[in-house]
Amino acid sequence: MSVLIRQAKVVDPNSEFHNKVVDISLPLSSDKRQEKLEIKISEGNISSAILLDDEIVWEASKRSNDTEEGLYISPGFVDVFAEYCEPGFEHKETIASGLKAAAAGGFTDVLLSPNTNPVLSTKSIIQFVAQKAKNNVVNLHPLGAITQNIEGGSLAEMLDMHANGAVAFTDGWKPVQHANLMLKALEYAKSFNGVLLQIPLDASLSLGGLMHEGEISTRLGMEGIPVLAETILIHRDIELLRYTNSRLHITGVSTEAGVEMIRKAKKEGLNITCSITPYHCALTDEALQTYDSVYKVSPVLRTEQDRQALVAGLKDGTIDCIATHHRPQDWDAKSKEFEYASNGMNIQEIAFNVLLGAVENTIPLERIIDALAIRPRKIFGLSSLAIGNESTSFTLFSTNEFTNFTSEKVQSLSGNNPFIGKELKGKVIAIFNQNQFHINR
Repeated sequence: MSVLIRQAKVVDPNSEFHNKVVDISLPLSSDKRQEKLEIKISEGNISSAILLDDEIVWEASKRSNDTEEGLYISPGFVDVFAEYCEPGFEHKETIASGLKAAAAGGFTDVLLSPNTNPVLSTKSIIQFVAQKAKNNVVNLHPLGAITQNIEGGSLAEMLDMHANGAVAFTDGWKPVQHANLMLKALEYAKSFNGVLLQIPLDASLSLGGLMHEGEISTRLGMEGIPVLAETILIHRDIELLRYTNSRLHITGVSTEAGVEMIRKAKKEGLNITCSITPYHCALTDEALQTYDSVYKVSPVLRTEQDRQALVAGLKDGTIDCIATHHRPQDWDAKSKEFEYASNGMNIQEIAFNVLLGAVENTIPLERIIDALAIRPRKIFGLSSLAIGNESTSFTLFSTNEFTNFTSEKVQSLSGNNPFIGKELKGKVIAIFNQNQFHINR
């Protein structure tokens, strides 16, 4: 099979073709052997298109303003934190269905949370997950647990898991609460240059909370989670990081104060990085006025001031990358009283669209791609070959086309997504990885 990509603009500062419009010829062998990618500067005034064996499978459209829609190519997107529920909760999501959602969202690499049953806290479970995803167009990178069975009691065998494919370590939705245990984990991980991930949430200060503590929670009569629940854990972990000189990644930052604390720690020279979710860039606690549990997430949606601070932090690079926090839930888990509904939003396959719609007029496309595709590879040690190399992976997308995200298009097994039925800015068209080309039909 041969693929011809016509008139695609490269967004990759590491490539000699950065900001150039190119044509790419990509022969694919049947034995999954990497063939040579041929790339050249595009000539002529033809429309952007993708051809499979000389048949056009996608072509740039024209909207009412008669402006031709362009095609972009970037390194493959990386999701820093997602949950696929297998093993143990396959009724919500399986590795197979999760990888379909990832491919639809333009992700060639996904870091998988350890919150399964059994937990990803031993080398055998790490190996099981890796085997389940073998030969898929999307690379799956397990995140090993910091503590045994994510119980927060004693350290898991991180070095053993690291040797068997775990790219970083986290207790996921149950962030490590015990300071001395977190200190030991940072010291342990330092011995092999490992990275620890924490969701910034103090369990005691968030206990019983349903949403952001503020004006709207007071008006709705719902128990709130204060900003302090985030900042106190960030402060503690920054102090532990300073003491150990290890590596730490905070994922799911949701507050203006949290962003500022990380900004100061970076200026100090500490080895700290962070990520935010697309929905924290797009939504605020005002969405919860409908009492719709689809907006019940953790960390919670905050105020408009917090949202703007996240966007500003993403723009100036304080916030390094994007984590979808893709968390599928079955119908029963969400269709109950708000107080008892489960947390989480199933968003991986439209993460690019949600992010683009929220920040397009504020943040340059190059910074968006840096956060989605380039910086996470550096942080977590993933392959980062530039567009134009033989063994590359890439994502093809348009920023001007629109995606009608109907329930029929959902690739995940779960539907806890507030954007279903809406027209979203941008379109992920295809991904290429491991000598496989996947196009969204």
